[in-house]
Amino acid sequence: MLHLAQDEEADQLLSDEPLALLIGLVLDQQIPLERAFAAPLELKERLGGRLEAAALAGADEEELAEIFRRQPALHRFPASMARRVQALARAVVEEYGGEAGRIWQTASSGRELLGRLERLPGFGEQKAKIFLALLGKQLEVRPAGWEAASAPFGEAGSALSIADIDSKESLHLVRQHKAEMKAAAKKKAAAGS
Repeated sequence: MLHLAQDEEADQLLSDEPLALLIGLVLDQQIPLERAFAAPLELKERLGGRLEAAALAGADEEELAEIFRRQPALHRFPASMARRVQALARAVVEEYGGEAGRIWQTASSGRELLGRLERLPGFGEQKAKIFLALLGKQLEVRPAGWEAASAPFGEAGSALSIADIDSKESLHLVRQHKAEMKAAAKKKAAAGS
């Protein structure tokens, strides 16, 4: 089972429902990662206990934004994230028949899967690599070449991203690494000015 939300019920949903995991990753920016990955469970509950790509894709945009805004808001930018999640759901419906898991279940190589992930709304190169590493490291989705395609996040024993979080301790190590990277970038920027 995944441990991204650090909440058993939310983590079980992420482990069982590919769409929930994709939504969590889209929301994982500018808010604590536990909050981002707990949000799919809250969204499912607010939608009446169902989290389906077709329903999200076809939802009224303002109603969906209101669902995201309802307190506690699902993200600090609820309207824009509601639009992004809806765009993701539409891509899943249009390209994968509404089944998010098909994105990785039908990929023949790590490079192909990386390309599919990069084309999803809310994903860029880094987020796609991190998600590919998460699939390989924790969900045993390992098409040929997945480690190279997800580099450096697919490296064994690293503490670089959510792909490496499997406990409270590893969450701390990933946060520590990110803080060190931020401090180094700030130091470099200050030296260059």
